[in-house]
Amino acid sequence: MIKRVVVDTSVVVAALIGEKGPAREILRRCLKGEFQPLMSNALFLECEDVAGRKDVKRICPLNEAEIRALLNAYYSVCEWVPIYYLWRPNLKDEGDNHIIELSISGRAECVITQNIKDFSKTQLQFDDLEIMTPAKMLRGK
Repeated sequence: MIKRVVVDTSVVVAALIGEKGPAREILRRCLKGEFQPLMSNALFLECEDVAGRKDVKRICPLNEAEIRALLNAYYSVCEWVPIYYLWRPNLKDEGDNHIIELSISGRAECVITQNIKDFSKTQLQFDDLEIMTPAKMLRGK
């Protein structure tokens, strides 16, 4: 069974700026159909914003056309999930709550993020939702 995952923007950006590594492998596996990435309007807008920043483009080994092609390919394999219910307040950083809302609405098994601490100490607990780094996800927990 294909694992339903939410890939945080931190992983998408790490995949763009790193030629190798766990984040790049996570995107590769999503593109190959090994993981089913979930996407929402809020996550899409955040990915677009961060990927378009000058400091990200400056250190990215891809040119703008290649960045666009990779992002479009990634978006094309995502399952777009509408969010009808907000789980607030939950996380200390309000800007990360949309990740949890997408995970719950899309029945994700896992949030893959570079920023584990951002998802710790939640007010609400979702026992079936794991939060892990790309490296841990690739190791199989």
